[in-house]
Amino acid sequence: MNREELMQMYDFTGKTFAVTGGAGALGSDVVAALAGCGANVMILDLRLGRLPEIKENLGPLAEQVDGIEVNVMNRESLMAAGETINKRFGPLYGLVNAAGGNSPRATVSPDMSFFDIPEEGMRFVLDLNLLGTIMPCQVLAKQMVEQGEGVILNYSSMNAFRPLTNIAAYSASKAGITNFTAWLAVHMAQNYSGKIRVNAIAPGFFLGAQNRFLLIDKETGGLTPRGNQIIDHTPMGRFGDPEDLLGTVLWLLSPAAAFVTGITVPVDGGFSAYAGV
Repeated sequence: MNREELMQMYDFTGKTFAVTGGAGALGSDVVAALAGCGANVMILDLRLGRLPEIKENLGPLAEQVDGIEVNVMNRESLMAAGETINKRFGPLYGLVNAAGGNSPRATVSPDMSFFDIPEEGMRFVLDLNLLGTIMPCQVLAKQMVEQGEGVILNYSSMNAFRPLTNIAAYSASKAGITNFTAWLAVHMAQNYSGKIRVNAIAPGFFLGAQNRFLLIDKETGGLTPRGNQIIDHTPMGRFGDPEDLLGTVLWLLSPAAAFVTGITVPVDGGFSAYAGV
């Protein structure tokens, strides 16, 4: 394989991608990377307040990116998004399910034991992560079936393999995403096309709005006890930067991974490899 053929593997010119949670910290970097590789990208997010900033940062590439307000837990919302994607950019080739998160309503704390977590708190986190990954695949991946090709990338977590304390619903939902990814990969290949691939990434510890002050002391800027525990068990000795995900994301979405489906790839600085001694 020559250099030109290798470069073409990461050329997504003319292909349409959708990124759920694409206006968030991790999702917006994926949007920018895909646009930089030539793709047309539709951001699907419940809140599009950052869309003007994202487009401004893209400069001339901004024409390749647009956004739709979407609730990933609502079928009608997703169906409307599918129609808009088709009209704006054409048939969908790739789907990145980056939407998700946790909630204090489903988190053990000094003020709330596991036994007191309300059903609605648990249900919200389980639905947001697991149902919010399954439903976009149900609704939007139909376009891939019609074309006979496509790629899906789900966002699992290291919690799927090594559940963290205090966040039972989040950990369980991410484990469900890893299992669903393997199931859907087999289902698509056996029933529709071997050219429809489904994989996932499992990010380790990345600082974001939801977890920053669980890991970084708001007053001193130093690590909290939980932050110290994480760094002590991450051989690379740091938290991840959003850019650290992009190489794995682009590889799994590209023809370079044409014979890869059904896997979940850790991007965790060695956290999953370290036994603690």
